[in-house]
Amino acid sequence: MSDLRLLHTADFQQDGRLVYQDIGLDLLDGVASIHQDFMDQFHTTITADQMADTNAVVCLSPRVNAESLVGLDQLALIARFGVGYDSVDVDACTEADVLLTITSGAVNHSVAEATVAFMLALSHNLLIKDRITREGRWDERSAHMGSELRDRTLGIIGLGGIGSSLAGMVSGFGMADVIASDPFTSEEQAKAVGVRLVSLEELMEISDFISINCPLNDDTRDLIGAEELARMQPTAYLINTARGGIVNEAALIDALQEQRIAGAALDCHESEPVPADHPMSALDNVILAPHAIAWTNELFRDIGRQTCQQVIDLSRGRVPVGVINSAVLERPGFQAKLEQYQS
Repeated sequence: MSDLRLLHTADFQQDGRLVYQDIGLDLLDGVASIHQDFMDQFHTTITADQMADTNAVVCLSPRVNAESLVGLDQLALIARFGVGYDSVDVDACTEADVLLTITSGAVNHSVAEATVAFMLALSHNLLIKDRITREGRWDERSAHMGSELRDRTLGIIGLGGIGSSLAGMVSGFGMADVIASDPFTSEEQAKAVGVRLVSLEELMEISDFISINCPLNDDTRDLIGAEELARMQPTAYLINTARGGIVNEAALIDALQEQRIAGAALDCHESEPVPADHPMSALDNVILAPHAIAWTNELFRDIGRQTCQQVIDLSRGRVPVGVINSAVLERPGFQAKLEQYQS
């Protein structure tokens, strides 16, 4: 059975020290066959030379494309630290006999809780009330009356693990209804989590809060554009904790500037980092976050433990959970890589 060399991308560290409290590295203690280290440099896209002589990579934010994988005959696993994988060329991984995994389920609670935080902050005008207090504009408080979640309708686009967790989390707020649009969810599955399935058009028209929780792919890019935004009520809020690109940003800016919708909370953006002069930054009816609203110590611990377990499973010749490119499992090149770890 061969030893395994593991690298974590450089963005887990700063000045040689972990940026995050806990990323599950304790699971690797005592696994003598795994030798771990961190990449020396951060690149927005990982280069092939960074992964030379590496068998597995735990990847936080860098992109992985076909060029990243050239000549890496020994690389067997890229474990995405999270659930999104639009930053990784899946087909290129398969062609290179590299398994791609994500941490299915590990982010559900944190992202759902962050969405509720956005809902409350928007509906209670939290940022505006903070600002007028700091600026000594106390007498303006009557001009910024909020609204409760009670008797409101939540619409969820994408009823996967996060969307289902969100539906359960808002159950104590006395909301009027929780609805969802998801072509991959059955009526029975939706009913099991207390959700009513509707069309996207109906969801946009009757929801007071719209939460986007679907992945970004060819089918969902620009899923929410000018036509969909025009269906929203003028008192409704849009929340995106999924991926930039699902919402057409130019159309959303127009809707917000013209106050055709009440507001938005965005953790994900078409271009990241968001430029300082971005039009969204000048709007009072928007809350912006740096694609980190759900980042908590608990989240990174849970994700880290899952990625480290995926590496441990590989080191023992087992296929880990969370596989994205299952087609690679049938390829002789990957099978040969896996066999070297089997006793």
